[in-house]
Amino acid sequence: MAELIDLGEFGDGFRRDPHPVYARLRERGPVHRVRLPGVDSHFETWLVVGHEEARAALADPRLAKDGRKIGITFLDEELIGRHLLTVDPPQHTRLRGLVSRAFTMRRVEELRPRIQRITDDLLDEMIPRGRADLVDSFAYPLPITVICELLGVPEMDRAEFRKMSTEAVAPTSSESEHAAFTRLAEYLVELIEDKRCAGPTGDLLSDLIRTTAEDGDRLSVGELRGMAFVLLIAGHETTVNLISGTVRTLLAHPAQLAAVRADMSLVDAAVEETLRYEGPVENATFRFAAETLEIAGTRIVRGDAVMVGLAAADRDGLRYPDPDRFDLHRDTRGHLAFGHGVHYCLGAPLARLEARTAIRTLLERAPGLAPDGPPGDWLPGMLIRGVRTLPVRW
Repeated sequence: MAELIDLGEFGDGFRRDPHPVYARLRERGPVHRVRLPGVDSHFETWLVVGHEEARAALADPRLAKDGRKIGITFLDEELIGRHLLTVDPPQHTRLRGLVSRAFTMRRVEELRPRIQRITDDLLDEMIPRGRADLVDSFAYPLPITVICELLGVPEMDRAEFRKMSTEAVAPTSSESEHAAFTRLAEYLVELIEDKRCAGPTGDLLSDLIRTTAEDGDRLSVGELRGMAFVLLIAGHETTVNLISGTVRTLLAHPAQLAAVRADMSLVDAAVEETLRYEGPVENATFRFAAETLEIAGTRIVRGDAVMVGLAAADRDGLRYPDPDRFDLHRDTRGHLAFGHGVHYCLGAPLARLEARTAIRTLLERAPGLAPDGPPGDWLPGMLIRGVRTLPVRW
């Protein structure tokens, strides 16, 4: 039997900085049996911390996303419905194909002027104040505005949606998590019905309701709800923390920040190195062994849960020399911040576009950007990596 490592025993320090723990685990091997901390403290899973092993696991069809194959369902499935993160091919291929017909690269590129305009408007309001919480004033409202406009979510619903989505991805308790998913499900049902009754409006959700494959296939009501859930949650929560995480990391590395200020062409490199060094998704959502298999010589029995450590893998010294050093000139190719394989993040191009636009414009308009006190608390759980607040001045 593999040793069971209780991650909860590392206390609050593990939430603030899990990387030393992941480094010690990697020294002992690329795969470990762990018990999760916090809300999921009863849950045991295999944790993959090596880069090569993580990349292989993310693309291994024997590791299913569909827990129903081994008799497991999770809260989001029960209350929201099945979606891209909870199904495998051929169902996943079908769903992704349908959404890809509406959520195209061309559509993302067409958002570039609007993303710049939203960025400028937010900074027009923020810059005269001289100081702000960057999360609340900039990193959050930019991606939530973009994704809500893209999907057609009314502006007046966005404040309430923020509360629901944050609790869903970084729950503070089992009860609040259940309540958040319940409210999200009810909201999405109403939103989809409103869109259906309104007729074509040009937004992505309206298009998804009417998208038809060549064989006449369409998304069902439940699938639409699941798709809206994934696009709304993944479409902004990760980008919030990518923007704030890039700024936080640059402020913590003054020489690297000075290099970016001197050469704005390094903004793209700063975003990519942040994705590797401190990406917004700490661990991929669970996979389940649909059959008994081995990962790096470790036997994974059918039915076992497997969690792929994206943050751990991207600090593997076998893949990235001196991995704990933030280096704008590093070759970051192959990082796993957006996943790998058939479940590679559908919204990666949009997230990169938003983050690059946000960081470049912020540094241009606030050349004196500096910390204004310590960052706020880290978000709970092991899914999203980010802080609740980031005080800055300029």
